[in-house]
Amino acid sequence: MGMKNEPQKVAVFAGSFDPFTLGHLDIVKRASKLFDTLWILVAENASKNCLFDSLTRANLVKEAVAEFANVNVAVHEGLTVDFMKSVEASYLVRGVRGSMDVDYEQSVAWNNKTLYEKAETVILLSAPEHLSISSSVVRELLKCGRGAKNLNVTIQKFIPSNILSKLLTEYEKI
Repeated sequence: MGMKNEPQKVAVFAGSFDPFTLGHLDIVKRASKLFDTLWILVAENASKNCLFDSLTRANLVKEAVAEFANVNVAVHEGLTVDFMKSVEASYLVRGVRGSMDVDYEQSVAWNNKTLYEKAETVILLSAPEHLSISSSVVRELLKCGRGAKNLNVTIQKFIPSNILSKLLTEYEKI
């Protein structure tokens, strides 16, 4: 057991989460065990053409991670390091699927460290069963009408089961 005066280990897991996938959920499960508080930061990025608006994405994420008592969800427009400062986070959690992700995350980590000295990037490797899961694959399947009703290719394999029907409902509104 740690000392009572030990600082809390606060981390941020940032992304567009458009939509939130089983790969994201796996990173949250693992990171929530490593840190006292984990913030999932739904990035509002005007340069990204997101399928769902940031509030919808945040609501889906909140529902997907409701079982984790130490996980919070927020929406933020701007630099991730500015949000980290606001919640006194020292760690930035990143999930990577391969070497290209590692190369990208390394340069982002250096930039974040330059902007916020306390920012330490913690990289969690994707579990093998989640290597092929990405939000872009889910968006493509949705656009091609391969939702949960289609028996050949379904997004059920990629989305947390507790948000699947809400995701499909939100998609139908678009």
